[in-house]
Amino acid sequence: MPTANAARRYGAVAQLLHWTIAALIVLQFVLAKWAARLPLGMEKLGLLARHKSFGMTILALAVLRLGWRVFHPAPPLPATAGRTVRGAARAMHASLYALLFAMPLSGWLMSSAKNYSVSWFGLFTWPNLIGPNESAFGALRRIHHGLGTALLILAVLHVLAALKHHFLDKDDVLLRMLPRVKPRSPR
Repeated sequence: MPTANAARRYGAVAQLLHWTIAALIVLQFVLAKWAARLPLGMEKLGLLARHKSFGMTILALAVLRLGWRVFHPAPPLPATAGRTVRGAARAMHASLYALLFAMPLSGWLMSSAKNYSVSWFGLFTWPNLIGPNESAFGALRRIHHGLGTALLILAVLHVLAALKHHFLDKDDVLLRMLPRVKPRSPR
């Protein structure tokens, strides 16, 4: 499979970044929900440390993904997609990219405001972005949780849109992001 995007499908690099980030986002929600149910202790702190490490991984991958996207534009939507669909797709992708940056940055800021370090799997520690500040911590915590809700909603809408394209529109929008799947022949 070619690494770069082609006229009708995403290349291997874009697919790898897409599916890795998607899997990490699912993992993040699981870790956050699991940690929220635990009392303060070593198990909860360990889960939150992993949550932070994976969050920073998502941030790094989002930087790579955006850089890749700049030099390797997405394949165009099918000619049958109208202006509204094209505008909705642009807005959805822009919003998802913004959240891929905003979520980990708000978490990093939140940890900094509480003076909790953000380690990357114990290999190194990211610097605090702001000094300790309880009111900032509370605001950033609410922002982080709100962004999480927004990300969940947009991710579900993104999946539903891909399924709509596949099952109702019967186009290649979903297939072009799936590895080892050949697109349908053009109409």
